[in-house]
Amino acid sequence: MFLVNHTEVTEFMLLGFRSHHILTLVLFVLFLVIYILTLVENLMIIILVANVPSLKSPMYVFLTQLSTSDILLTTNIVPNTLHVIINEGSTISVTGCITQFYIHCVLTAAECFLLTVMSYDRYLAICRPLHYTSVMHLRLQLQLIILCWLSAFIVILPIVLLMNNLDFCGPHIIDHYFCDLAPVLELSCSDSTIVELVDFSLGIPFLLSPFFFILFTYIYIFITIIGISGTIGRQKAFSTCSSHLIVVCTYYGTLIMVYMFPSNGQTSNDSKIMSILYTMGTSFVNPIIYSLKNKEIMKNLLKYLTNIRKKN
Repeated sequence: MFLVNHTEVTEFMLLGFRSHHILTLVLFVLFLVIYILTLVENLMIIILVANVPSLKSPMYVFLTQLSTSDILLTTNIVPNTLHVIINEGSTISVTGCITQFYIHCVLTAAECFLLTVMSYDRYLAICRPLHYTSVMHLRLQLQLIILCWLSAFIVILPIVLLMNNLDFCGPHIIDHYFCDLAPVLELSCSDSTIVELVDFSLGIPFLLSPFFFILFTYIYIFITIIGISGTIGRQKAFSTCSSHLIVVCTYYGTLIMVYMFPSNGQTSNDSKIMSILYTMGTSFVNPIIYSLKNKEIMKNLLKYLTNIRKKN
């Protein structure tokens, strides 16, 4: 229902992807398949680490947290997106929209922090191997995991509280498939400058700082690997961190393309396609990268599936 100006808007209309009916069905099936595969892949990693004793090392414990984040990230976005696509648009309450945005940002931030912790773990394993076991003990692992999740919830909270105080009095149409910050702020009839400033001031230290920490960590890792005598030793050391490095490049690469490159000249559909890369694409690709690049995971996965088949 269209609400005239100066009337409080209680719900938004998500347009999703406006296209031909056949293309709409293709998108629906494609997103549904990606979502199901994402759940299966990430759940398999979590189950595998929980049931295989040889995968109880800190690297795999942190990997289960990354998989949990990927499951929650896609579940927050994709089911509602499927509803928007199949209905060629759908309404969402203002409260529901801000909640979706909050959960999305929390999970995005948590993923950045978890990738940072995983890079620190790889730094200790390769650059400080003699101290690795004594430093990366179970208590520290739990503390780092709690810190990642707690920090993500806290850092995004001021932005959401400020958004909750904005007035929305029309129009009420969001030309997107989920509630992202920019399209929501465009609909506010009150001044959103403070929200944008807080978002910028928090985004720089809490999202870019982890990226630079990872960057400097890998500089030390590469220097250490180069200093290892023997090709086999260098290959073995690099193989332990190559999966994480690829995931970091993929995740931060998509975030930078979406949020740091100017959107001038981009169509609405271009922006949506770019957003798909990190709301669905990275969560789908991450477990594949870790599985294909990690022989230990592949070996235990095949062994685990074989045992299940024998039991049945």
